[in-house]
Order: sequence, then structure tokens, then C-alpha cells
Amino acid sequence: MRILVFGAGVLGCNLAKDFFGSGKDVTLLARGKWAEEIEKNGLRVKDKLSLRMSVSRIPTVTELKPNDLYDVIFVAVRYTQIEAIIDILRANQTKNIVFVGNNVRASEIAALLPDKNVMFAFASSAGHRESDRVVSADLHKITIGQLSSAPSNEKLIGQIFADTKYKVTYEPNMGDYLLCHAAFVIPAVFACYKTGGNLKKIKRDNDYLNKMIDANIEGYRAIKNAGHKILPTTDEDFEGAAYRKTCFRFFKLMCATSLGKICVSDHAMNAVDEMNALNRDLKKFFDENNAEYPVWQELEKECGRYIK
Repeated sequence: MRILVFGAGVLGCNLAKDFFGSGKDVTLLARGKWAEEIEKNGLRVKDKLSLRMSVSRIPTVTELKPNDLYDVIFVAVRYTQIEAIIDILRANQTKNIVFVGNNVRASEIAALLPDKNVMFAFASSAGHRESDRVVSADLHKITIGQLSSAPSNEKLIGQIFADTKYKVTYEPNMGDYLLCHAAFVIPAVFACYKTGGNLKKIKRDNDYLNKMIDANIEGYRAIKNAGHKILPTTDEDFEGAAYRKTCFRFFKLMCATSLGKICVSDHAMNAVDEMNALNRDLKKFFDENNAEYPVWQELEKECGRYIK
């Protein structure tokens, strides 16, 4: 099975490295000096958890031509960059396309590629890219599937990830999953911007931590009231005390340890444009569905220059 990873940021590089390490026929599309670095010295990834440095001699290309044929293309670019490459994907003959990462407009994106089998995924890896390496934490977990209105891709996904280290969760309703993911993550992003990326500043601010949960619940409530499912299903009882307690513990841990930098602030501080776009489009969804979200708006105002 021939795999192309389109995009060589943290997500794309970890995907390519993991496929390559599992013996898959994978190619990484990278550009500019970063492509030259990988071609010359290999893809260097430093694991934040183990501190090990891996070097993978992954084949690279700098463009996707119409006649290039792959069994699947994983598109690992920022949310703000997706529409710029739609024409390239549309012109290429590959049928199976997987968009990896944050996305609150999955249905709209899929509609732009009516002749493709479009899937969406979210991988549990985070970090940042330096001039000669990626520094990241990769948990080898991925949630992947298609929109609820599309035919199942469970068998194909099983074939793609066979013999890899990934723990794969098949999700047949990725549109709602990604909406919910954004509603959980954006309040944490607000915290990053309030503190200039240093979440430890609010590790004892229980009032602010509870407001983060309130904002998340406002988002979930808007999504549910609009007729969408709350995913993962473990979050369905988001109005209950148990959910609040779990979230408080998570946010407390996130702010008190390096977990916050690894999981949230690294990406939030390096992808301000993407976070702005996600927040903008999620608020548009809230407004279109007449949702109220006062705590969300309160936290947004405290982000200073980061949120426009």
C-alpha cells in the first residue's frame, strides 16, 4: 500500500516516521529548506517523553502531480491551509484522502472533493518543529473515520494501519467528533494566550480553571442542541458533576506540569492563525444555532493580542 503524507509539520512527520518504522511504503511531501534538511540528513524526531532521537530516511517529494497515484493521502496541514491545496488534491487521481488535525468544517471540506473518498482523523501527537528536527510527544493513537453520511471505511482503515504501533479508534461520525474536540480544546487555548504560553501561572487559579470547564460545557451544549452527538461518548453527561470533576483534574494537571506545554501551549503559541480560525468558525456555528456562550466570550476577551 502506497501512502503519501502531505505536510511535514509535527503531525505529518510523526505519521510518516511511524509508517516508515512499520515497513510501510510511505512518502513525505515537504517543501523549502525543511525538505532539503530531510533529504540531506533524514527525518530527525526527538521524543519528549523518552528523549530519544530517531532518524528516518523517508523518501520525500516537494509536490503532488496529477498522475501521482497513492492508495491513500494523509493531509497533515493546518486548518487555515486546507482550502489552498484542495485544487491540487482534486486534480490528483488518488481516491482516498484523510485530513488529519483540527477541523470544524468537515462537511464543507468533504463537499469540495465530491469524487474522493474523504476521511478525517485526529492523531495524539504534539510538539514543535526546529530547523533540523521535530521535537514532540507521540502517543501512537489516532481516531479516524468518515462523516456520518458516508459509507464505512473501517476495513480500509484496518488495512492502512495493519502492523503499525498505532492504537486506532474507528469513529464513523468524525464531523461531530471534531466539533466536540474543538469545543474542548479552545478554552485551553484561551488559557495559553492569557498566560503567554506559561500555563503554570494559573495552576492555582481554581476560578479560572472552572471557567474553562464552563466554556467547554457551553460549547458542548450548543453542539448537542443543534442536533449533533457529543463525542467521545464518555463526554455525553457533560452537565454532570463527574464530568466537571474529571475536567478539573485534567486542567489542573495540564497547568501544573509539562503536560500543558507538550499537549497544548506549544501548538497554540506556534499556530495562532489556526486557533483564531477555529475559534471564529466555532463561534459562527454557535451563532447560527442561537447558542449562548457568555463564559466563552469572557475568556476570549482575556487573550489580548492573540485572538482577533
